[in-house]
Amino acid sequence: MAKAKPEYSIVSYGIYDHWDATSKILPKIQTFTTEIPARTEIEFGFILKALRAKGKKCQFTINHPGILNNKGKPLAPFVGEEYVSSNDWQFYLGDTLWLPLDDKLGDWHMHIEIEGQIVAEKTFDIIPESALGEARFWKSRGF
Repeated sequence: MAKAKPEYSIVSYGIYDHWDATSKILPKIQTFTTEIPARTEIEFGFILKALRAKGKKCQFTINHPGILNNKGKPLAPFVGEEYVSSNDWQFYLGDTLWLPLDDKLGDWHMHIEIEGQIVAEKTFDIIPESALGEARFWKSRGF
């Protein structure tokens, strides 16, 4: 009998409660959205669910917009890896914003790759809080 193939899905995405990297508890979703207001310490990202993938290596990447490091050079994408530890596994990939906020505006692309294949990805648009209010105003009127 053939072994069942792994399945991957995004459980939630958007703005989350504060995440503690040292805890095994994943953050709770506050708002499903890809538009993130530019606010310090706002937590955003997505949660991947992997079924029947125990032992596989998960590689993740967060591509920031034109953020510069303290030497004025573009910040390299944040990359890392994690091993799937169970056959019903969830993983939070996210980030937060810090001062100054001006260079954090734009598209933040996050993706997770397993065995050379992208299994989950989201792009979050970081926008000034004032623009978000205007967008909600027009959206509520049908535009």
